[in-house]
Amino acid sequence: MEEAVIVSAVRTPVGTFGGAFADVPATRLGAVAVEEAIRRAGVDSVDEVLMGNVLQAGLGQNSARQSAIGAGLAETVPSTTINKVCGSGLKTVALAAQAIRAGDAECIVAGGMENMSRAPYLVENGRYGYRLGHGQLIDEMIRDGLWCAFDDCHMGNTAENIAREYEVSRGDQDAFAAASQQKAEAAIAGGRFKDEIVAVPVTRRKEQVLVDTDEHPRKGTTVESLAALRPAFDKAGTVTAGNASGINDGGAAVVVMSASRAKSEGRTPLARIRG
Repeated sequence: MEEAVIVSAVRTPVGTFGGAFADVPATRLGAVAVEEAIRRAGVDSVDEVLMGNVLQAGLGQNSARQSAIGAGLAETVPSTTINKVCGSGLKTVALAAQAIRAGDAECIVAGGMENMSRAPYLVENGRYGYRLGHGQLIDEMIRDGLWCAFDDCHMGNTAENIAREYEVSRGDQDAFAAASQQKAEAAIAGGRFKDEIVAVPVTRRKEQVLVDTDEHPRKGTTVESLAALRPAFDKAGTVTAGNASGINDGGAAVVVMSASRAKSEGRTPLARIRG
């Protein structure tokens, strides 16, 4: 059985909600990542592009294909969009490895992209009109990305349930979140992420600038500052805006290749996919 290896990996900066990427479609963020991953891998052809994307409403058909074409790939390269919610991007890597092991492909671009800032609002009954009464706007980000379709609750409430079940205290959550923020701040200051990031051009006040640094980390975050925040989902809960998952924008891509092709082309794998 053929072995699957990763020969390049890259990501855009992580944009904060309503921040630098507020006007950049997820498909564009994906295209930037795909193009740079291919450039770093030094390959001139790929068999397929697989991209995870959850908030697809309003993006147009097959967002993965839009990113592939936007990255300069030929129209003959097939592309598939995967939605497995938070596991979408990781699932594309697993699918790429499976295809290579099965002998169905030699080189696949896998990754994910999301722009939560640009998630639209939905008018569910707007197609046929409202004869009487008020209409309601549905937040697509919450409906399609942050709401459990089975238990009818927000993912923040799910976090509260897990915290209670496994006895994860507010103090433990705040300490972990503060440490994460501090590590990210130190890594950014030390340039530790520079090699894995590809800058994204954006237009600000009619001028094009390059965004090359993560926006989400908050400088100076401490356990004390997090402790001052109120619970966000349950008045008696422990999950806050400071220790919960962030709402962010970005894209990432890897080039997955058969080990035999990587060897024949003289490429040194960054990682081997096991299991």
